Amino acid sequence: GGHLADTGAGPGAGRAMVTADEEPGTPQGAKSPLHGRPATGAPGPPGGAAVRATTRAAIIDRAEKWVAAKVPYSMDAYWSDGYRQDCSGFVSMAWDLGGNEWTGSLDRHAVRIAKEQLQPGDILLFHNPADPEKGSHVTLFGGWTDDSHTHYVAYEQARPHARKQSTPYAYWTNANRYLAYRYKGKGVGGGTPGGPGVDDPYGTRPGEVPVPAYPGRDVFRPGRSHPAIERLGRQLVKKGFGRHYARGPGPAWSESDRRNVEAFQRAQGWRGAAADGHPGPETWRRLFR
Repeated sequence: GGHLADTGAGPGAGRAMVTADEEPGTPQGAKSPLHGRPATGAPGPPGGAAVRATTRAAIIDRAEKWVAAKVPYSMDAYWSDGYRQDCSGFVSMAWDLGGNEWTGSLDRHAVRIAKEQLQPGDILLFHNPADPEKGSHVTLFGGWTDDSHTHYVAYEQARPHARKQSTPYAYWTNANRYLAYRYKGKGVGGGTPGGPGVDDPYGTRPGEVPVPAYPGRDVFRPGRSHPAIERLGRQLVKKGFGRHYARGPGPAWSESDRRNVEAFQRAQGWRGAAADGHPGPETWRRLFR
């Protein structure tokens, strides 16, 4: 599929397409305001403009809604939320951006990260500046599917509709040309950016804070009370997965704990028994790393 260079015109104007069978069939429109809303200037933050705060859980939840609705792929159509139904519109929606971006502008809302730092809600972006109309694409990272990190759950807008599927890193084609980015508005709460062993706006720095010892599966069961349950809950809140708490975490295991753990597990790309809301050693390790 071909991709549209940013001509400065709205979708439907100045479109030049280049087809290539080896590329994903995901051409895209240009930058534009949210459909059905008055334009307030160019979408996206110019320079250091404020960005909307969000969490990993909220990003994945928005992506899941488009996947569940099987939003049809289109570079001209807009979904009911105002976002364009192409790959860059999909990420604009998931990140809750103030307008529809394209692959040539999404990086302005993000910071570069390494493959080892990827977490759910980050993106893998290929923008071809030499020929923007050919091959450019973006996927939303949903979590690794294997310990060797060769495949991941990709949320993306592609023909025929929004989907999520296990995908080889970084993509089926042009794998070595994709770059990982993290949304600037992804907050995990607390901490001073750049300080050792603390949370910054882009996540916990790996290797700086030791993971506390896993207390065992039996701790996280109905009727149990343990300090580790409250510790788990506080970490869930810190990571942005505390929305099911009515009054905050406590030492007694509750259905709210289970639902928040399940949300975190699902954000890793896990399903079925792997996302039952009861934290095993791997859930614990990922939560505290």
